[in-house]
Amino acid sequence: QVHLVESGGGLVQAGGSLRLSCAASGRTFSNYAMGWFRQAPGKERDFVAAISWSGGSTEYSDSVKGRFTISRDNAKNTVYLQMNSLLPEDTAVYYCAKAPRYYSTRNSVEYDLWGQGTQVTVSS
Repeated sequence: QVHLVESGGGLVQAGGSLRLSCAASGRTFSNYAMGWFRQAPGKERDFVAAISWSGGSTEYSDSVKGRFTISRDNAKNTVYLQMNSLLPEDTAVYYCAKAPRYYSTRNSVEYDLWGQGTQVTVSS
Protein backbone atom coordinates (compact mmCIF):
# COMPACT_ATOMS: atom_id res chain seq x y z
CA GLN A 1 0.00 0.00 0.00
CA VAL A 2 1.20 3.48 -0.86
CA HIS A 3 1.33 6.31 1.65
CA LEU A 4 1.92 9.97 0.78
CA VAL A 5 3.66 12.54 2.98
CA GLU A 6 3.94 16.19 1.92
CA SER A 7 6.60 18.61 3.12
CA GLY A 8 8.06 21.98 2.23
CA GLY A 9 5.24 24.30 3.13
CA GLY A 10 5.74 27.46 5.12
CA LEU A 11 5.42 31.22 5.26
CA VAL A 12 6.80 33.27 2.37
CA GLN A 13 6.43 36.83 1.14
CA ALA A 14 4.62 37.59 -2.08
CA GLY A 15 6.94 37.11 -5.03
CA GLY A 16 8.88 34.40 -3.24
CA SER A 17 9.26 30.70 -3.95
CA LEU A 18 8.68 27.39 -2.25
CA ARG A 19 9.18 23.79 -3.31
CA LEU A 20 6.78 21.20 -2.02
CA SER A 21 7.69 17.53 -1.92
CA CYS A 22 5.47 14.49 -1.70
CA ALA A 23 7.21 11.29 -0.70
CA ALA A 24 5.47 8.04 -1.48
CA SER A 25 6.08 4.68 0.08
CA GLY A 26 5.52 1.56 -1.91
CA ARG A 27 7.26 0.03 -4.89
CA THR A 28 4.59 0.84 -7.48
CA PHE A 29 4.76 4.64 -7.25
CA SER A 30 6.03 4.93 -10.80
CA ASN A 31 2.87 3.29 -12.18
CA TYR A 32 0.61 6.15 -11.11
CA ALA A 33 -0.27 9.65 -12.15
CA MET A 34 0.12 12.18 -9.36
CA GLY A 35 -1.53 15.50 -8.65
CA TRP A 36 -1.42 18.52 -6.40
CA PHE A 37 -4.55 20.17 -5.07
CA ARG A 38 -5.10 23.02 -2.64
CA GLN A 39 -7.79 24.16 -0.27
CA ALA A 40 -8.08 27.65 1.12
CA PRO A 41 -10.16 28.36 4.25
CA GLY A 42 -13.87 28.23 3.49
CA LYS A 43 -13.31 27.07 -0.07
CA GLU A 44 -13.45 23.80 -1.95
CA ARG A 45 -10.38 21.76 -2.80
CA ASP A 46 -9.10 22.89 -6.19
CA PHE A 47 -6.86 21.29 -8.79
CA VAL A 48 -3.38 22.79 -9.09
CA ALA A 49 -1.22 20.49 -11.23
CA ALA A 50 -0.87 16.89 -12.32
CA ILE A 51 1.75 14.69 -13.93
CA SER A 52 1.68 11.41 -15.79
CA TRP A 53 3.33 8.22 -14.55
CA SER A 54 6.50 8.89 -16.53
CA GLY A 55 6.59 12.64 -16.10
CA GLY A 56 6.16 13.03 -19.82
CA SER A 57 2.98 15.06 -19.61
CA THR A 58 1.79 17.68 -17.18
CA GLU A 59 -1.19 19.95 -16.77
CA TYR A 60 -1.90 23.03 -14.67
CA SER A 61 -4.77 25.16 -13.55
CA ASP A 62 -4.95 28.52 -15.26
CA SER A 63 -4.24 30.29 -11.98
CA VAL A 64 -0.79 28.73 -11.58
CA LYS A 65 0.29 28.11 -15.16
CA GLY A 66 3.64 29.74 -15.82
CA ARG A 67 4.42 30.08 -12.11
CA PHE A 68 4.29 26.51 -10.80
CA THR A 69 6.06 23.42 -12.10
CA ILE A 70 5.23 19.84 -11.23
CA SER A 71 7.88 17.15 -11.59
CA ARG A 72 8.65 13.70 -10.31
CA ASP A 73 11.62 11.49 -9.57
CA ASN A 74 10.46 7.88 -9.72
CA ALA A 75 13.81 6.63 -8.43
CA LYS A 76 13.16 8.61 -5.23
CA ASN A 77 9.40 7.95 -5.15
CA THR A 78 8.85 11.70 -4.91
CA VAL A 79 6.77 14.29 -6.71
CA TYR A 80 7.54 18.00 -6.45
CA LEU A 81 5.73 21.27 -6.89
CA GLN A 82 8.02 24.22 -7.53
CA MET A 83 6.09 27.40 -6.79
CA ASN A 84 7.49 30.72 -8.00
CA SER A 85 6.12 34.27 -8.00
CA LEU A 86 3.80 33.36 -5.16
CA LEU A 87 0.73 35.48 -4.54
CA PRO A 88 -1.34 35.92 -1.37
CA GLU A 89 -4.16 34.07 -3.11
CA ASP A 90 -1.93 30.99 -3.28
CA THR A 91 -2.33 30.65 0.48
CA ALA A 92 -3.89 27.24 1.17
CA VAL A 93 -3.26 23.75 2.42
CA TYR A 94 -1.63 21.84 -0.42
CA TYR A 95 -2.31 18.13 -0.89
CA CYS A 96 -0.66 15.60 -3.12
CA ALA A 97 -2.68 12.69 -4.40
CA LYS A 98 -2.31 9.47 -6.38
CA ALA A 99 -4.55 8.43 -9.24
CA PRO A 100 -4.79 4.72 -10.19
CA ARG A 101 -4.05 5.48 -13.84
CA TYR A 102 -1.08 6.27 -16.02
CA TYR A 103 -2.15 9.65 -17.30
CA SER A 104 -2.94 12.79 -15.35
CA THR A 105 -6.39 14.08 -14.54
CA ARG A 106 -7.78 17.30 -13.05
CA ASN A 107 -10.72 15.48 -11.50
CA SER A 108 -10.25 15.00 -7.76
CA VAL A 109 -12.68 12.08 -7.63
CA GLU A 110 -10.27 10.06 -9.77
CA TYR A 111 -7.60 10.21 -7.06
CA ASP A 112 -7.76 7.40 -4.53
CA LEU A 113 -5.04 8.30 -2.04
CA TRP A 114 -4.25 11.64 -0.42
CA GLY A 115 -1.54 13.01 1.79
CA GLN A 116 -2.20 14.91 5.00
CA GLY A 117 -1.46 18.31 3.46
CA THR A 118 1.09 21.05 4.03
CA GLN A 119 0.27 24.68 4.77
CA VAL A 120 1.48 27.40 2.42
CA THR A 121 1.01 30.99 3.56
CA VAL A 122 1.93 33.92 1.33
CA SER A 123 2.06 37.32 2.98
CA SER A 124 1.48 40.53 1.08
